[in-house]
Amino acid sequence: MGAVHKEHPVFKQLSEYAEFYKDLATSVMGWVTQGTMGSVLNIDTYVYSSMQGTLDSIKDILIKGRINDSYALLRKYHDSVIINVYSTLYLEDNFSFENFVVEKINDWLHGKEQLPEYRIMSDYIRKSEKLADINALLYKDNTYKEIRDRCNDHTHYNFYHNLLLNDNELYIKNRFGILNRFSKDLENLFILHLSHLFYINDKYMMSSDYIDSMDLGLTPEEGSQYFVAPFIQEIFDKVIKKNRMDLAIAIKNNTAMKLE
Repeated sequence: MGAVHKEHPVFKQLSEYAEFYKDLATSVMGWVTQGTMGSVLNIDTYVYSSMQGTLDSIKDILIKGRINDSYALLRKYHDSVIINVYSTLYLEDNFSFENFVVEKINDWLHGKEQLPEYRIMSDYIRKSEKLADINALLYKDNTYKEIRDRCNDHTHYNFYHNLLLNDNELYIKNRFGILNRFSKDLENLFILHLSHLFYINDKYMMSSDYIDSMDLGLTPEEGSQYFVAPFIQEIFDKVIKKNRMDLAIAIKNNTAMKLE
């Protein structure tokens, strides 16, 4: 592989996204997951650390020029995005004091039941009235269907040329362009996840200022419960606002958090 390939921006992108999930896993650790039992930490902590691992694996494989395998892992990342959004939304829809344990998610957590297949979870998300405004923007075209189709083509060798992209010694004229496509697909899936996550669970954007003051026995600064963690604001500016201002506006309009 030439220097042009290894210097492609996708590698920095993968590192930045992985670091974001690492920070997010730590940041949400203290939030209790309502509707489940037997978990001391927020169940999303390990979801996000797993997603960090998947992105690290994609980088390791992609840097060796195995684009085909990287797309198969991108499909896995897409799955984890849908699983996280579905489980978060399902818990919010079904948890109450009359239904203190949401069995479908609790049984999945404890290895007693599988979650529904991808299409069922995706359909549940798309039909959610709570997400109607953000979904109208995310699914205004076929972007996510096309990404899923590309991932499936690589995973299942639907076309011979997908197979060729796992040979890092084979000359492929448009290899750099294919990496550009991969980078954009990754970015769009990242935006899909963050848009749903911040829209459903805006408390996950919260900085530690309020809790840190309480832990020290100090009176928290007025309104500090609405402060946004710096790493959240940074990724919001760099990825969502830069690429999808329409989504950024929708998220800001749906939260009391002080997003800039």
